[in-house]
Parts: sequence; C-alpha cells; structure tokens
Amino acid sequence: MLRSLEPLLRGWLPRQRWFAGKGLPISGFRLASATELMPPGGRLGPLGLVHVLVDVEQPGRPADCYQLLLGAHPLLPSALVRTALGPAVGGPYDGLTLYDAPHDPRLAALLLERLQLPGRTGRLRFTTEPHADFPPGLTPRVSTAEQSNTSVVYGDAYILKLFRRVSPGTNPDLELSLALARAGSRRVAEPVAWFESLEPGPGPAAEEPTTLGVLQRFLPGSSDGWALALASVAEDGDFRAEAAALGRATAEVHASLAAALPARALGGEALERIASGMARRLDETAAEVPAIRPYADALRAAFDDLAKLGAVTLPGHAVTAQRIHGDLHLGQALRGPGGEWVLIDFEGEPARPLAERRMPAPPVQDVAGMLRSFDYAAHHSGNGPWAARHRDAYCTGYAAVSGTDPREQPVLIRAFETDKAVYEARYEARHRPAWLPIPLSALARLATALPQ
Repeated sequence: MLRSLEPLLRGWLPRQRWFAGKGLPISGFRLASATELMPPGGRLGPLGLVHVLVDVEQPGRPADCYQLLLGAHPLLPSALVRTALGPAVGGPYDGLTLYDAPHDPRLAALLLERLQLPGRTGRLRFTTEPHADFPPGLTPRVSTAEQSNTSVVYGDAYILKLFRRVSPGTNPDLELSLALARAGSRRVAEPVAWFESLEPGPGPAAEEPTTLGVLQRFLPGSSDGWALALASVAEDGDFRAEAAALGRATAEVHASLAAALPARALGGEALERIASGMARRLDETAAEVPAIRPYADALRAAFDDLAKLGAVTLPGHAVTAQRIHGDLHLGQALRGPGGEWVLIDFEGEPARPLAERRMPAPPVQDVAGMLRSFDYAAHHSGNGPWAARHRDAYCTGYAAVSGTDPREQPVLIRAFETDKAVYEARYEARHRPAWLPIPLSALARLATALPQ
C-alpha cells in the first residue's frame, strides 16, 4: 500500500496545519500499520475507509508517526474535493481517489458506530465506558478550531479528538480526563470512548498502547475563555468575577488530580534539574531570537533562585509535583451556559515528547500559563491595567480553593512565568513574528522583577 500512498503523501502532508515538519524535506516513509475499517464494496457501496499509521522521516529530527483516516471513492463528491490526497495508482485502492475521511459525514458516522462497539479490529482496540449513551441521528461535522489535531463534533452530544502526531503511550488528554471524570469532577468533559493502537508481539512495547482518539461529551452553548476575555478587553470591562471563578476551577482540578494520581515533594536536586532545563531553553532561544538577549542575564537569575529554593524551603513547605494540565490558557477553558468553567485539552504542549508531558510538575506551571494568557488578551488592545487586575483576580480565586496563593510564591511563579514567556518568544519568532512583542514585553517586565 505504501508504494501507492507515498507520492500522494509527499504533496499532501506538508500542507496540513497539524504536520510538525514544515519547511523540511521528507526523506522517507515507513508504513507502521494499515487497518481496513470498511472495504470498498461493503455496505457503503464503493466507499472505503482505511486507518493508517505512517512514520515520516526528515533530516535532522527523529521520525514522526502520523495517524491518517483515509476514505477511498471512485468519484469524489465536489464538497470533498478539497480534502483529496489524489488518485491511487497500484495497490489495494488502485483507481480510487484517497481523501481525508473525517470530513466525510458518512465515514465519520461509521467511526462513531465503531467506537460504540468495544473490541479489536486488527491492531486497533476500541473501548467504551459502560454508562455511555449514544442517541441516534448525530450529524458529524469537523471543527475548524483545531490546529495540532482534528476534531469531529457529533450533533450536540459528543466531540471526537483524533490525534494526528502520535507516540507510544497513553495520551494525557485521555489519562487525565478519565481520572478526573471517574473522581466525579465537574470541571472536565467526560470521555465516553476511545481507541488505541497495540504493538504486536511480546515485550514492553506491546503493553503500552498508543492513544489515537478520544470521544468526549460536547458542551453545547459554551464559550471559550479567550473569546470572552478579548470581548472584555475591547470594552475595558470587568471580567474579574469570571477570572476568579476560573482560578477556583483550576484549583479544583489540581486538587482532584493530586488525589487521583501520584504526587511527590521535590527536593533540591529536582528543583536544580528543573531550573537547569529552563536555563538551557533560555540559552537556545536567545541564540535564535536576538531580541531577548539584552534580558538574558536578568532572566537567568529567576532560574538561579529556583535552583536555590530547595535549600531554603522550610519543613512542611516543600514544592510539590503532581499531574497538571500542562498547557493551560484561556482557550483551554470553556464557560458553560450556567457560568460553570470546564478545562479541556489535557494533552500538554504537543511539541514536547509524550513522556515529558506525562511527568508530574508543580501546579504553579499551570497558573503561570494562565497568567501569560491574560497578558496576551490585554496586549491586543494595549490594556496593561486590565491584565494586572484579572491576573490578581485569578490568583485570588485559586487561593480561595487551594489555600496557597501563587503571589506568595514569588520564586516559583517568576521562574515558571519566565520559562513560559521564553517558550512563547521562540514560538512567535518562528510562526507569528508580528506577535513577538507580546512575550518580549513580559520578559522585559520579568527581567526587572526584584531577585528573591
């Protein structure tokens, strides 16, 4: 199959917004698996559906594994032409046009049917929660909001996230959402079904499934925090009650995760390792983004303070590491029609290795991410005072539930906020140069903060 698929992938993959290797040539492909979910000539007539995992090799980086769901049709309807890879020449789909199947309502509906039936198809394993309820007639549509994955919304009931770049192991979006839902948390969109790839044969790799997709309850009528914050900034409005409620919701999620999954105290060596990683990222970013070099020495002091924290922490006040969201910002929070906040997308920063995203970390990392998000919202209108007010409100709400005020942990919050802003500077320099002044403004502020 790979022989007929390879020339199509060379042109199609780099155009997809979720493809991580943009700007680099593709040196080769390896077919990891191909699983036919509906052969052409089945109950959908000439229409076929095949699930593919393909390793993509590019110079200067490890191979990436991508998940593809491909439809096959002899004559593609006009509405699906934009999703086409092209006609297959040779192989099992010779003469058929291959295309991105999630955009076809018939094939998206077929995938939902399969998710309702626990069991295996080839290397794919489908799991359904016992209490899951699937009403009939759920019309599928692809969400336009996703960038690193593809999401299909089914009516007003469910949303299926299909992970595009995958790695062996349980994706934290499934792991953490499931742990929170089973603990009774109201702050998460409950997973009801998922599917994975299993490695064949004995050995450790066979025991570690690769998460491919998660079906969660959809939250109709909800608004994302980013859109709400931008509207407030534009009017110089008062969003503080919402920010405080979001802080409380974040603290509730942290408490639930700490109770459901292992947590541990971080000693001096662990804090030094974290600080060393932050300093290394700063050096790498300064080499790539000259605009941050004037601040580098002062910013490094924030990481030096973090490294020393283990030696000065009082007994009973150790820094704790636990499972956290990992990529928290206003766009990862939804406010429901009743005013309740729900956190979504627990997969962490997609650019980081999966093993790193599954490691426990101080909860202040999530807090720092949200504080940076308030800065981003305010910067679009140059409204710095709005950001300061709402950062404070968020911290106040967080402290009301957690009993720990992030503002009273200046060494931690400064180090993690600095690290996040450094990450942002590198990202914006690469992808959105016009947005680079946003993290640069934060780095200038953090560089002048008093050393602790």
